[in-house]
Amino acid sequence: MTRDQRIAEICAAHAALEGPLLPILHAVQTEFGCVDAEAERVIAHQLNLSRAEVHGVVSFYHDFTAEADPRPCIELCRAEACQARGVEAIVASAEAAAGDRVRLKTVYCLGLCSVGPAAQMGETLHARLDQAALVKLVQSA
Repeated sequence: MTRDQRIAEICAAHAALEGPLLPILHAVQTEFGCVDAEAERVIAHQLNLSRAEVHGVVSFYHDFTAEADPRPCIELCRAEACQARGVEAIVASAEAAAGDRVRLKTVYCLGLCSVGPAAQMGETLHARLDQAALVKLVQSA
């Protein structure tokens, strides 16, 4: 099965949903590590949308990338609540531990405002992070 055929299959699996574009984009991002221009073209064709409409959604949301990045990713919340709980003081240590091996991605709210600083790796949320806990998380990635 070609990549385009797999993307068409993903589109078909979500076609019955009301507003299937976002679930499709998430599924493509998860499976291929990115939503590139070719994926946008296939999705647009499958949903009878213009490529510009699909690209507008892809470029609006930070979850989607145009190129795959094989490094593990840790999303670190740097919104106001986590800032108030000290996230900025522990970022430099996390960046040093990450080096080029782990991608640290800034996000704005993981929904753990009362127990920040918070981060997410994969589907797992981590709360009440201090410098040592965040560095340990980065090293475990």
